[in-house]
Amino acid sequence: MASILLVSSALANTAPTSATPRRVHFRRHGLALAATLALSPAAWAQDSANVVQVTGRATAAPVSVSGFGDVSPGRSPFQSTSSNAAGLADIGIDTLGEITRLDASLGDAYNAPGYWAAMRVRGYALDNRFNYRRDGLPINGETALALDNKERVEVLKGTSGAQAGTSAPGGLVNLAVKRPRGGNTNQFLVGLSEAGSMKLAADLDRVVDTATQTGVRLNLSAEQLDPLVRDAKGSRHLFALAGTTQLGQRDRLEGELEISRQSQPSIPGFSLLGSTLPDASTVDPRTNLNNQRWSLPVVFDSRTASLRWTHTLDSNWQVVSEAMTQRLTTDDRLAFPFGCSAVDNYSSYCADGTYDLYDFRSENERRNTRVFSVKLNGDVQTGAVAHHLSLGWLNSRYESRLGRQAYNWAGIGNVQGTAATSPAPELTDENTNRTEHSNELQLLDRMQWGDAGLWAGVRHTRLERQSVRTDGSRPIDYDQSFTTPWLAVTWQATPADMAYLSWGQGIESAVTPNRSGYGNSAGQPLPALKSRQFEAGFKHESQTLGWSVTGFDISRPQVADTGSTYTIDGQARHRGLEGTVDLREGAWSVRGSAMWLKARTEDSSTAASNNLVPANVAQRVARVQIGYQVAAVPGLSVQTQISHEGSRFVLPDNSVSIPGWTTLGLSSRYAFKAQGIDWLWRVGVDNLTGRRAWQESPYQYGHVYLYPLAGRTFRTSLQINL
Repeated sequence: MASILLVSSALANTAPTSATPRRVHFRRHGLALAATLALSPAAWAQDSANVVQVTGRATAAPVSVSGFGDVSPGRSPFQSTSSNAAGLADIGIDTLGEITRLDASLGDAYNAPGYWAAMRVRGYALDNRFNYRRDGLPINGETALALDNKERVEVLKGTSGAQAGTSAPGGLVNLAVKRPRGGNTNQFLVGLSEAGSMKLAADLDRVVDTATQTGVRLNLSAEQLDPLVRDAKGSRHLFALAGTTQLGQRDRLEGELEISRQSQPSIPGFSLLGSTLPDASTVDPRTNLNNQRWSLPVVFDSRTASLRWTHTLDSNWQVVSEAMTQRLTTDDRLAFPFGCSAVDNYSSYCADGTYDLYDFRSENERRNTRVFSVKLNGDVQTGAVAHHLSLGWLNSRYESRLGRQAYNWAGIGNVQGTAATSPAPELTDENTNRTEHSNELQLLDRMQWGDAGLWAGVRHTRLERQSVRTDGSRPIDYDQSFTTPWLAVTWQATPADMAYLSWGQGIESAVTPNRSGYGNSAGQPLPALKSRQFEAGFKHESQTLGWSVTGFDISRPQVADTGSTYTIDGQARHRGLEGTVDLREGAWSVRGSAMWLKARTEDSSTAASNNLVPANVAQRVARVQIGYQVAAVPGLSVQTQISHEGSRFVLPDNSVSIPGWTTLGLSSRYAFKAQGIDWLWRVGVDNLTGRRAWQESPYQYGHVYLYPLAGRTFRTSLQINL
C-alpha cells in the first residue's frame, strides 16, 4: 500500500484587507477546490461499492505507559485517553498542545502557540521536565515534540508514582513511536493551506529480509508555517528512521533515530488592562504582540535515539533492555510584554492598553537526557492466582547547560500591536544550570483470581540534584530517597462490567530559592512533596458501547512563596467526577467526556487563601464528537465536535474570572476507490461560528495572561493508497 496525503490546514476565514491580498487569493481558490472535491464524491467514486464501512467500535490499544502489560483500557483500574495517528488526523491535530481537545480532563496551562506544549490534567499543570514519556522512557518536554513519526499519544490520568520517579500529580503523557509493521507500505504527503502553509512528507515502511523479520520505517516531513496569527511564519522538519530485526529465535533488536527542528515566533498573551477584563469579542485573535522588527523566532532542535533489546527466556518470561538519549538545543527569544511600570504594576498591562516590552533572549540552551532501563516481565501461577509481574530498574541523567540571557526593557508596546521599539539584546542576566541523576527500582504485580483482581505497584527512587548559576554563584547540591506505592482492586461484575478502587502516591522535589532574602533556609531542600490520590470507578465495555464513571480525590502539598519564606503551607486538593462514553450503533457514533472538578486550597495558615480556586482551571468541561455514516454514499461519514469549558478565575484571589465558552466544529471523511486506487478525503472546520472568547488565563511569573480562542479554521486532506 502506498499513500499520498494532501493536507490544507488552518485556512483563514478573514475579511479581505489591503494587508492580506495573498491570504484572500488562497482562501477563495483553496476553499473552492476543497468544496468541489469534498462535496462532489460522485466525480471520484467510480468504484465506491468496494469500500467497506466500519460498523463496530475500534479496539482500544493498551496504555503502555501504565507498565501493567497488555490489558485494554476497559479492563484497567485507572483512567486514560489515547488516540492513534489516524484519529488525530481526523480531528486536525498535528501538534502536541492540541491534544487538550481529546478529553474533558485535559486543559491548557500557558499553552502559547509557537512554543512547547503546556497542559493540565485534572486541574494540575504537568511539569515539562518530568511528566513526559517516549515509549515509556522519560524525556524532557521543554521542546516542540513532533507527532509525524508517532503512532499514538497516550495520557495516563492521576498520580503516577508507580510509573515515574518524580512528576506532577495530574498524569503522564506518552508518545508511542512509529515502527516497522512487517509490510511494504508508502505514504507521501503534500500540503498547502490557504494561509500560505506548505508541507511535504513521506512515511516509507519496508521489509528488508523476511527470514530475520528485518524491517525499516522512514518518516520525513518539511513544513512552512503560516498560521492565522499575523507575524508568526516559521518552519519545521523531521527525519525519523526506525528499524527492527530478529536475532535468532529468542532475541529481537529495535532501534530508532529522530531529528527535528522547528523555527517560529512564539505568541505572547494579552492581559488585564489595569484591573479590567478586556471584552474578548473586541480582540482580534490574529494579533501577535511579538511583532517587533527585531523579533526573532524560537528555534527548537531535537535529536533522539533509542535501542531496545528483547530477550525471550521462555514462553512466559522476557527481559527488555532499553537505552535512549535526547539532545535538545533551543534559542528562546521573544519581544515579551510584562507589566505597567508607569503605575508600578507588574501583574497586568496598563489601563490604556500599553505595557512594558522586554527583549528576552536565551540562546544555545542545551538540555540532554540519557536513560537506561532493564525490565523482567512474565506470568506465573500461584495456586488459583494468576500473576503478571514486572521488575525493573531505570537509571537516568539529565543536564541543562545554559548561557547568560537578555531580559532588558525595550520600550512601550500596545495591545493593538502597532508600537515600534528598539532592541536591547545585551546579555545582562545570569541563567541556571542543572544536573539530575536518578536510580529507580520498580515492581508491578497484576493478580487475578476468578472475577477479582489486585493490582499493586511500588517504586523506590534515589535522586541527586545540583544547580548553579552561570557565573558560579548560588550552588545547590542535595539528594533524596523516597518510595511511592500504588494499589487497586477490581471486580468483574459481568463480562462487560468492571468496578475498581485505587489509591496511590506521587512525588515532587523542590528547594528553597537560593537567595539571601530567604534567610537561613536559602538553598535548602524541602521535604519530598508527596501527593495522594483515591479513585473509584465503574466501566462498561462491549462491542458497540463503552462508558465509564470515575470519582477522584487528589491532594498535593502547597508551596508558599512570600519572597522571604518558601515553605509547605496547606494543600491543593482536587476532587472530581469524570464520565466517558464511546458508542457505535448502526450508522451513528458518539464519543464524549465530561468532568466536574472541585479544586481548592485547603489547610493554609493564611485564612484568606483557603477555599480559593486555582487560577486558569475550568471546573466544568465537556467534549463530544458525534458521527454519522451516510448510507447513500458508501464510505462517507460526517462528524460534529462540540467543546465546552466553564469559567476560569484569572487572579489567585478569585476576584476576576473569564466566562465559559462553547465551540462547534464540523468534519467529514470520505473513503472511496477510483481507477483501482484507494482514496481518503478529509475536510473540516474548527470554531465554525467564529466564537470569540478567552480560551485560557494563565497566571505566570506573578502576571496575568489571556489567550483568545483561534478564529474559524478550515482544514482538508487527501490520502491515496496505491
